[in-house]
Amino acid sequence: MLRFFSLSSGSCGNCYYLGTGKKGIIIDAGVSLRRLNRLFRDYGVDTGTVTGVLVTHTHLDHIKFLGSFCKKLQKPVFATEKIMDSLARHTFTSSVIGSYRNTIVENEPADIGGITVRCFEVPHDASQTVGYSICIDGHKFVIMTDIGRMTDDAVKYASEADTLVIESNYDTDMLLGGSYTEDLKMRIMQGCGHLSNMECAEALKRIMHHGLKNIFLCHLSENNNTPELAYKASSDALAESGAVKGTVHLRCLPRSYPSPVFYL
Repeated sequence: MLRFFSLSSGSCGNCYYLGTGKKGIIIDAGVSLRRLNRLFRDYGVDTGTVTGVLVTHTHLDHIKFLGSFCKKLQKPVFATEKIMDSLARHTFTSSVIGSYRNTIVENEPADIGGITVRCFEVPHDASQTVGYSICIDGHKFVIMTDIGRMTDDAVKYASEADTLVIESNYDTDMLLGGSYTEDLKMRIMQGCGHLSNMECAEALKRIMHHGLKNIFLCHLSENNNTPELAYKASSDALAESGAVKGTVHLRCLPRSYPSPVFYL
């Protein structure tokens, strides 16, 4: 059975696991190796079954501990050439990434230990940011953690998924009425920052299809959002799109602590 859990989902760190008892993959490395090992032990995941680490982009909350992951886990790291080049120059990864570097090409399938992965570019203010479509044991899982606006490619991949992890970062009223500087507010809102609750909700109306069974809202802001607001916006959108209650499981992933294990 396919298992998914988040180790952390927010500006304090991002890291996710998807796998079966025989093979699995880590997405981003924004939590410590000690924390990952402890949670893997608690959740019964053998690190020996991990076939690789995917990187969405090089902001610190996604790659802070990638160096220690490389040195101690010794797993191949996969990303586009642009992201890999950025990792090769990054203070936290430049000394170790070379030995673990594996380049994948946008929209082309890559086999990672029996797991088929495709990546697609999304708008965000890093050197490059990608989402991933992951096929494993008949399941199609799509994740887009930092996305300033929805693109046709993102909608296309999400519309083929049975499980979707999508950013619902901020409530617009909370952000505009909050303490952030005007420059930071604009950085978040103007298409290359983060996706608001309402933008996420509108995207779900375009994405919703009969095969979609699980939606996880990720990267919720600590200062400009609440799980209740994020959930309500997406839940209302699903209802408007005609989703039958109980056929789609909608959940918010916790920001700073691990989620439970979800069986997909």
